[in-house]
Amino acid sequence: LEPLPSFFHTSSDFPHPATMKFNTAVSGSRRKCRKAHFSAPSNVRRKIMSAALSKDLRQKYGVKSLPIHKDDEVQIVRGKFAKEQGGKVTTVYRRRYCIHIDRIVKEKANGAQVPVPIHPSNIQITKLKLDKDRKKLLDRKKAGRSAGDKEKGKGKFSEKDVAMADVD
Repeated sequence: LEPLPSFFHTSSDFPHPATMKFNTAVSGSRRKCRKAHFSAPSNVRRKIMSAALSKDLRQKYGVKSLPIHKDDEVQIVRGKFAKEQGGKVTTVYRRRYCIHIDRIVKEKANGAQVPVPIHPSNIQITKLKLDKDRKKLLDRKKAGRSAGDKEKGKGKFSEKDVAMADVD
């Protein structure tokens, strides 16, 4: 058996993968991140408790996700209740990072019915409850996305570039 060439290295040679840190003001420590998450104030929790929009809403408004709101209609896409029919959000429980949906309940031993807590990352918004503030938010997010697309050059190839590729 011949030894491996010098450019082959084992994982023990490199203790940590080379990852780039984008924001030096935010810690990469698991302990600090968890503390920040679980002791976050209500306005930060609102943003954390965002849910994806359904495909048709995404196309209509040009936005991928929004903070969940009390009277939104949602569909559960992951977890035990994923096959259940969606419903209306009855409670947004920021302290517990969960929401309650009107027809998603379980029965306790004494016969009482209690709502099942569901994390917003496991749902999809199918119908929005729009008020003036939410409309403004949608407009801002859509404007930001469209401005960002032009800036970043999202449509990476223009028609001229594609035509020039055939010239070769």
